[in-house]
Amino acid sequence: METLRSSQASASPVQVVLFDFDGTISTLRTGWEEVMRTVMFRYLSHGQAPSPALRAEIDAYIEESTGIQTIYQMKWLAEKAHALRPDAPAGPWFYKEEYNRELMKTVALRREKAAASREGREAFLIAGAEAFLQALRAKGVRLMVASGTDHPDVQREAAALGLDGYFQGIFGAPVGQESCSKEKIIRQLLEEEKLSGDALAVIGDGKVEIQLGRAVGARTVGMATDEQARRGVNPAKRARLIRAGADVICGDFTESAALLRFLGLATNER
Repeated sequence: METLRSSQASASPVQVVLFDFDGTISTLRTGWEEVMRTVMFRYLSHGQAPSPALRAEIDAYIEESTGIQTIYQMKWLAEKAHALRPDAPAGPWFYKEEYNRELMKTVALRREKAAASREGREAFLIAGAEAFLQALRAKGVRLMVASGTDHPDVQREAAALGLDGYFQGIFGAPVGQESCSKEKIIRQLLEEEKLSGDALAVIGDGKVEIQLGRAVGARTVGMATDEQARRGVNPAKRARLIRAGADVICGDFTESAALLRFLGLATNER
């Protein structure tokens, strides 16, 4: 675990931990960036080989937008496509359907494999994730998920990985709506449940959840995991999460004792 900012609140225990899901706990959607890149190339290069400038622009946008609701990424694509060709499909929902159709070919097969056996589940979990969830639950911490993935899909994927029972709430993007589940849940916890910022921790691999957590005084853990290996640090992710303002950076959950101490949940483990 790499500490970037010391937390004044770290001596007090967190009461709620809000997790992102894809790339933070689950690798069922690993490779989504390449699927999105392919769809964007299809509608922005019109059958031609994409130029180096277009490749760079798309790569930069995907990197920067990781963690936001998919429909917002498709709005960017729709605007770019329509600017290039006025007769291009104008609505972002068209592009989202195209993207989801391509992505789910792989995700559905992985989900079936995960649901079939414990070994299958572990093959799509970030190292140490389930043990860390168990440790948090044993300490009475409320666990929640907020994801930019469509709500029914994130629920199905959590169930396939055998993790749905750990969470008091699993919230994805509302189908057919433009709404940020991460912002909504944080606001609900702070405003409706009167939770103080220092009683909340936000754990994710995208800048969105880290920045939202920082804005309310929550402790933030940037998960910079190498998703192919399911452990260790991906340098590009690390750089993104540092820019977002994460308090600490982790490559996986195997350093659970250090993470628990950061969350104010003292442990005697070393």
